[in-house]
Amino acid sequence: MDDGPAGDGCTAPPGCVLQRSVALEGDGACIARARHLAADFLARAATGHELVVSARVLDLTQLVVSELVTNAYKYAPGPVLLQLRATRAEVEVEVWDCDPVLPVVRAADADRVGQHGLEIVTAIAHSVEAVREAVGKRITARITLTDTPDEPAARPLP
Repeated sequence: MDDGPAGDGCTAPPGCVLQRSVALEGDGACIARARHLAADFLARAATGHELVVSARVLDLTQLVVSELVTNAYKYAPGPVLLQLRATRAEVEVEVWDCDPVLPVVRAADADRVGQHGLEIVTAIAHSVEAVREAVGKRITARITLTDTPDEPAARPLP
């Protein structure tokens, strides 16, 4: 599915004004492509739907997209589906892959090299959920469009 306003394929969350779904395949270049898609999506949300999207929210959204797509690419064979949704209050980043194993947020460890992706996502997003699907899993992160850096930290995954 391509960009569409609510009523044009946008089913969730309530109040969705714009959505974009993309299947990503191939090598590591799909990670950079996903970041560019997120930036273009938010630019369209700002200009075409008059949403306020700060540079900070744009950067945070691209980071969340990058981390989630990287994890899917590294740990699951096959395609990755990226879905972006915007409401007046938040941007939702959803990544599906075919691996049914749900990720676990590891405790912070300054000595650990790598495997900080989900830790970063939960620190940035105001909510993160991982759901096993009939095939694979879906990770959803929601980022508030309100640019207030002193909001409470994200809650850990259940």
